[in-house]
Amino acid sequence: MADNPFADYSLERAISLRWALRDIKAKRLKLMPVGDSDLRALIELGLIVMRDGAPELTQAGNDVLE
Repeated sequence: MADNPFADYSLERAISLRWALRDIKAKRLKLMPVGDSDLRALIELGLIVMRDGAPELTQAGNDVLE
């Protein structure tokens, strides 16, 4: 991973967004829904896209978690 997409965020916010990515990847959204502000941030970063009303990781999102 060459660039940290969370570099402009506070540590707490970056951790929250990374956990949101993990929850999306693991499809744990019924138990722990991702907040609207987290979804917007992840979309703006290009880490997720919305398909049929559900968030999905992009390749960049997968790369962040590797």
